[in-house]
Amino acid sequence: MSKIHDSSYKFLFSNPELVRDLIMGFIPDDWLHSLDYSTLEKVPGSYITEDFKQREDDIVWRVKVGGAWVYLYLLLEFQSSVDKYMALRMMVYIGLLYQDLIKRKEVLADGRLPPILPIVLYNGKQRWTSVTDVAELIPVVPGLVEQFKPRLKYLLIDENAYSDTELASLNNLVAAVFRLEQADSPATIESLISLLID
Repeated sequence: MSKIHDSSYKFLFSNPELVRDLIMGFIPDDWLHSLDYSTLEKVPGSYITEDFKQREDDIVWRVKVGGAWVYLYLLLEFQSSVDKYMALRMMVYIGLLYQDLIKRKEVLADGRLPPILPIVLYNGKQRWTSVTDVAELIPVVPGLVEQFKPRLKYLLIDENAYSDTELASLNNLVAAVFRLEQADSPATIESLISLLID
């Protein structure tokens, strides 16, 4: 079932309007809200690792910043169950994406790497309990070693953390999809489908 769910979410979030609504409705950040989401462009999400095993990311988008292709990469990973090592997975995905951008010569004009916003969209029944920073998977170490622990955070959007009232007030496509998943009766589903059509 989780593969079916992941595929349906992948299909939904292949639409730039849903990506825009996810950011506008669920990420409180003025700078992100000021970007021109008509420039959203899907990026290939398959990377080949050094040992030739293929890694298929869920969805990767880029958006223009300030009218130029200074990319903000949005890395979306869909989850229907809690993954204790999600922070590590996201760190690996980001590393693979950066390697791929370097290979394709898609770094910034000055040679630096474009920023990436890693997002985990979770819709499982139990609350998300995994850490959102890879550093928290590693115990505290005394002295110098502690300074060199890897640190990488991802942004968690746990759709079940929102009440139906909160979602209804957002009035966007993603909120309607979340409400549809939480619907508990055929009548509720019917009214939400009408809302989605509108």
